[in-house]
Amino acid sequence: MFRPYVAVFALAAALAPAVFAETEADKRLDAAADLLTDMMQASDKGIPQDLLDKSHCVILVPGLKKAGFILGAKYGRGFAMCRQASGTGWTAPAAIKIEGGSVGFQWGAAEQDVLLLVTNDTGMKHLLRNKFTLGAEATAAAGPVGRDASAQTDAVMRAEMLSYSRSRGLFAGISLGGATLRPDADANEEMYGKPIGNKEILTGSIPPPAGAAKVEDLLNRNSSRIVK
Repeated sequence: MFRPYVAVFALAAALAPAVFAETEADKRLDAAADLLTDMMQASDKGIPQDLLDKSHCVILVPGLKKAGFILGAKYGRGFAMCRQASGTGWTAPAAIKIEGGSVGFQWGAAEQDVLLLVTNDTGMKHLLRNKFTLGAEATAAAGPVGRDASAQTDAVMRAEMLSYSRSRGLFAGISLGGATLRPDADANEEMYGKPIGNKEILTGSIPPPAGAAKVEDLLNRNSSRIVK
């Protein structure tokens, strides 16, 4: 005897993996939210609150990979989010790639989480371009650590971007000179279901994908102040 409810359940079970499967971009968004959570909970070892509040954009790169022998390389995928034009709230995430190399004695492989604060309009303009290189086209500096740390040093005040790394739960300033940042078109299409550019995402009113809810909420709750 045909039982309609059995057919409905069977169809739902077949569709569930396609509907609810977590994409690779979703996994990175979750990792980016974890990175931001740790930053906010790091107390006296965290990133200064005033720098976060004054930042125009935040770039989160969970699991940046570094490897090499003599010649080193680094590669990571993450997201950039900028403040809305009103100064309150943040845009949807735009996917980015970070790539770079270095010369000097090095051995083995490592992985670290990286966070960058874009400190002014000039730095944001670099982010809206097709690609740019830290230290060459955009001035960058290792950011100061400590929730109440002074940010008045010359290097910090001149920098368009401040960079941090997280290892074993501790944050530290890091130099990323020579690293190139560019849009991650594949991840954007995966998140938004169509090709879309980073400039459109970071300057428009593109609704954030469902997978970004956690990281959006964290930024809005912890730094929704108007940029001065």
